Amino acid sequence: MGETEHIIGLLLGTEEDWPRAFETLVRRLGVISGENGTAHRLTTRRVTIEPFDLRYKPRHSLVIDRLAYWYYHPREWLKKAALMDDVYLLNSPFTFQSMEKHAAYCAMMRLGLKVPDTVLVPYKNPPENTRYAYTAARYNQPFDLDEVAGSLGYPLFMKPYDGGAWVGVSKIRNSAELHAAYDESGERLMHLQQAVEGYDVFARSLTIGPETMVMRFRPELPMHDRYAVDHNFLDAGAGEEVVTISRLVNAFFRWEFNSCESLVSGSEVHPIDYANACPDVSLTSLHYYFPWAMTALLRWSAFCVVTGRQPRLDTDTRRYFDIGDDPDLSYGEKLAAYRGLADEYFETERYQEFCATRLGHVDEMVHEWVGSSAFDDLLVETVTSTFPPHEHDRFVAHFRGLLGAWVNDNTKPLR
Repeated sequence: MGETEHIIGLLLGTEEDWPRAFETLVRRLGVISGENGTAHRLTTRRVTIEPFDLRYKPRHSLVIDRLAYWYYHPREWLKKAALMDDVYLLNSPFTFQSMEKHAAYCAMMRLGLKVPDTVLVPYKNPPENTRYAYTAARYNQPFDLDEVAGSLGYPLFMKPYDGGAWVGVSKIRNSAELHAAYDESGERLMHLQQAVEGYDVFARSLTIGPETMVMRFRPELPMHDRYAVDHNFLDAGAGEEVVTISRLVNAFFRWEFNSCESLVSGSEVHPIDYANACPDVSLTSLHYYFPWAMTALLRWSAFCVVTGRQPRLDTDTRRYFDIGDDPDLSYGEKLAAYRGLADEYFETERYQEFCATRLGHVDEMVHEWVGSSAFDDLLVETVTSTFPPHEHDRFVAHFRGLLGAWVNDNTKPLR
């Protein structure tokens, strides 16, 4: 019996480190035995951008997209591949607008999550459209920006409704800062959002399929230092809630590769940014956690194509809203019900069994590779292409230390 080949398409922008890592691990993966004894082999192919016939059938089984959130031509290719060809996409291109934060805030507020109070304010400067003057004169209501801010209370944050990477985000402490930030916003549509003051920890969770890594995040530091290596910074209850929220968001929007930011204050978890369905997974950002991310991405991709998992384009929001709207359910009961829906969507039990029986060698394979000279070459090349020459030695040593710690922490003891 021959092998079935599954082409994993990589739709990429400027990044080079994690795609090379993923391609290497796919080559090393070897043949996977399917549930009926069939043989499956994964290969990778970087997706190019060119004219495409809507009736042309791509050969890809699955595509990992890192580009279409801002580049519309490949986004339309993804929509075509999903609608016409059943190509498996880790993130649905039909819910991309929810990455603009506003829809995500609305949905999770309805589901009862502890999202800080948020107000959307009109543009400071009108959009360029010949119809604007008439429409504004007839329908735009005057409003008092100070009154809106006062209803939320200082301090607060002004942030673009469609933002990312902290661009355009301002902490507002008083009326002067409020007006300065609003004047500077220009034609960007902005949210005002309550600040969560005195929080204990900032948690960022990266979820790939049904796997989640919760990391301590320090947004005030440079990107290479933001993820702290800290394994016990949340108590069990808060940690489990962060994981549940992360998987709930993904199952709800049909995202399978996304990050979530939450502020944890005592026993309270406040999700503040959880629509990042093109998350940063670079080696120099994740460092210690980079091997986990590549392993999870490899396992989930293999599971989807080998088992023939069917893509789900329908969001099925009513099942979630029925839970969120139920006045008889406590917050904890709602979280448990959401976790059940997420586990159902991700086929968590089936996935875990598949990893144990079909991919049992993957952890050791990744561990061997991260400890190899080939990985060190990738690390050095990534550092030298990312940082200025006078910082190369410093950062090579820095990341070697962090990845060496991962290798040591994940070395199995001799029997």
